[in-house]
Amino acid sequence: MIRVFVADDHPAFRRGLDLMLRDVEDVHLVGEAESGERAVELIGVLEPDIVLMDLRMPGLNGIEATRQITSRWPGTAVVVLTMFEDDDSVLAALRAGARGYLLKGADQDEIVRSIHAAAAGEAIFGAQIAERVTAHLAAGAGSTTPAFPSLTQREREVLDLVAQGKGNAAIAHELMISLKTVRNHVSNIFTKLQVSDRSSAIVTAREAGFGGLDR
Repeated sequence: MIRVFVADDHPAFRRGLDLMLRDVEDVHLVGEAESGERAVELIGVLEPDIVLMDLRMPGLNGIEATRQITSRWPGTAVVVLTMFEDDDSVLAALRAGARGYLLKGADQDEIVRSIHAAAAGEAIFGAQIAERVTAHLAAGAGSTTPAFPSLTQREREVLDLVAQGKGNAAIAHELMISLKTVRNHVSNIFTKLQVSDRSSAIVTAREAGFGGLDR
């Protein structure tokens, strides 16, 4: 029996998955959570085999929750199930340790296949996502595509300084822009990187080579 946990802030979507999985003989839904914090808390108690994880949730988002789960409980596989299909979200989820990535709207067969694949130690992606992952891998190390392509040039400059550990006032002084403008840039960066706070943004940015590291 494959033990599955669902993390999603929409009650109707959680109920739909519950009804869907009840018909699958070797899959059992053991719990659910409406936030990343609650998911991490319950997974430590319930020890599911698979977590179906949304990305955009209040508080701790799905990327950070995935990072914590895969580092603390490596025997639990995370499959992202979300409406976001942009490259930044996909790559951030993979860097966090997700073993699969599906878009909401996937049918029952696709979701069940992903659960079985992840339980067997395989990685699985929806058709649209697989094309993005394949293109990224095909580009290889020589690709000129920058990390976080959705960021503007100014946002990239701000992120680089954030990754260096500089505060908003210092960034405003260095870039000669207003403190309010820096705050707006930082807020946009958090949204595009799918992170909820500054420390998470720093970790994500440094993993991509920002902050004075090789890029």
